Amino acid sequence: MYDLINKNVCKNGDFTQHEIDYFNSILQNKTVAKKTLLLQDGEVCNFEAYILKGCIRKFYIDEHGHEVILQFAVEDWWVSDIASFHEKKPSKLFIETLEDCELLLLTPETKEKLLVEIPKFERIFRLLVQRNLSSMQNRLIGTIAKTAQEKYLEFIKLYPTISQRVAQHHIASYLGMTAEFLSKTRTKLAKQ
Repeated sequence: MYDLINKNVCKNGDFTQHEIDYFNSILQNKTVAKKTLLLQDGEVCNFEAYILKGCIRKFYIDEHGHEVILQFAVEDWWVSDIASFHEKKPSKLFIETLEDCELLLLTPETKEKLLVEIPKFERIFRLLVQRNLSSMQNRLIGTIAKTAQEKYLEFIKLYPTISQRVAQHHIASYLGMTAEFLSKTRTKLAKQ
């Protein structure tokens, strides 16, 4: 069960077997059914979840009542509301499973305990935050500067398996367009 997360952690740090065993011992294993809300608007996020199996989406609801998807997360990815988790403030986000999921969770308390006990893990989580920030920055630039076709092609290139696992209206939301417009965009691309 811990092989995937241990490979993920060890590719960015040098850990002894004792340190890895300790890390594994504080992770909470959780199996969650499809369409489960792990976090809702107004709740404080009390987890950082590593995905062993499944697909998750993170979204918010805009002023018109439309879901706006910020992130998809699949196997070997982490998902959380980092601001709510660290600042202990109510979230403005929803995190929902799109498939049955198997997760490994850290709570604020277990993460703090880990960082005190094995400070080398600070680097691992700093790298995760840096990658997340870089990804969000690239996404923001793409949202502003790219055409619908370019956005869709980049999505398929970056996340080839996700497009097979989630509904087209979810992809449209992630790309900032309606499902109808995404359909037209896909038809245009198919004709080229």
